[in-house]
Amino acid sequence: MDINFEYDDVRASARLEIMTGEKLNKLLDKFDFIVRADVFFKTENTSAQNKGRICNIRLSLPGPRLFAEANHGSFEASIAEACNDLEIQLRKRKAKMKSF
Repeated sequence: MDINFEYDDVRASARLEIMTGEKLNKLLDKFDFIVRADVFFKTENTSAQNKGRICNIRLSLPGPRLFAEANHGSFEASIAEACNDLEIQLRKRKAKMKSF
């Protein structure tokens, strides 16, 4: 699986890339039909302290692409939520694929 990282108003971080790669590889172990992942990190100016670090993840696989977005006070929490959301979507997609 290819993983592409894009940063918007954020410095490139090897630590974030490693953490995201580990989480996405766990998804790949469970769902081997994932082809590619596009990960977007961006910051948002907000007055709330527990918001502003956004992680978007788009997965390419057979059928329509899957997308998850999370907005928290840290990128680590945003990555975790986005990956959890994608896992739920992947389970549904796998169930549909089995029914055909």
